[in-house]
Amino acid sequence: STGFQATHMAQAAIEIDRMRHWRLSQIPIEEEMDDDFKEMSIRQNTKCTIFLSYTSNMISSGVREVIRFLVQHKMVDCLVTTAGGIEEDFIKCLAPTYVGDFALRGKELRPLGVNRIGNLLVPNENYCKFESWLLPILHKLADEQEDQKIWTPSKLIHRLGLEINDESSVYYWAARNNIPVFCPAITDGSIGDMLYFFSYKRNFILDIVQDVRAINDLAVHAKATGMIILGGGLVKHHVCNANLMRNGADFAVFLNTGQEFDGSDSGARPDEAISWGKIKMHAKPVKVYADASLAFPLLVAMTFAKDFSSTNLSPQNS
Repeated sequence: STGFQATHMAQAAIEIDRMRHWRLSQIPIEEEMDDDFKEMSIRQNTKCTIFLSYTSNMISSGVREVIRFLVQHKMVDCLVTTAGGIEEDFIKCLAPTYVGDFALRGKELRPLGVNRIGNLLVPNENYCKFESWLLPILHKLADEQEDQKIWTPSKLIHRLGLEINDESSVYYWAARNNIPVFCPAITDGSIGDMLYFFSYKRNFILDIVQDVRAINDLAVHAKATGMIILGGGLVKHHVCNANLMRNGADFAVFLNTGQEFDGSDSGARPDEAISWGKIKMHAKPVKVYADASLAFPLLVAMTFAKDFSSTNLSPQNS
């Protein structure tokens, strides 16, 4: 009887547990299935493919550590984020982000070389360190491209995850665990600035078409899919659109503060996604209207972390 968004939080936890515990053995065998998927042992071990997408501020904030936990222990199968969601992870490996205040004035921070992200502060020096780290890697990638290597944003992120070699990084663990990370707007951030300047030195190409094929194929070939989406905009639509290719996701949790009155995709409720075929008609999707920096750690504690055993460092029943 708690009501309001507390009810939605509880429903979201149930929905996440449904996608975590789904197995192919729970549904009848279909004639058109490959013979392999008719064997009970395989059916019992075929899980739901979980897409986790999030806006860049989730990495700027402490939610980064929650996402890293999920990736480190292979609790999700695919990540989608923006350029800031990539670069801020690596920058935090090189230099700290500081807690400030929402009320700090931009015209006073600018002369100090300090950038504000909400109530977080990132000195310009952090981006200088990032550039110093990234530029030699870009030269190596350009060399490999000349040997016929084709780079995509996801392959770039995988390589950077290996290069950072830091266990505090989300993308170190994504690379180590072969969890794909898609960033269709890779140029919309500091990485894009560096690619812009680098383009005057070397002819370096990122193929985004290979990546859209990869994420769509991941959805199409999955036996069931679940979407956990923190925030809106590109990261929300990119995952939903990939699931449209399979006539909709089976499970979905949206967590954001967007409203639908302005017709934005960010504020759209799951029911709108059903009309497009991005979520299946039989699904029971949930939208939680809340700040993800508050709600998502609680949701993870209620679901993924609840069954996690720290003694053997492996998730149970996931």
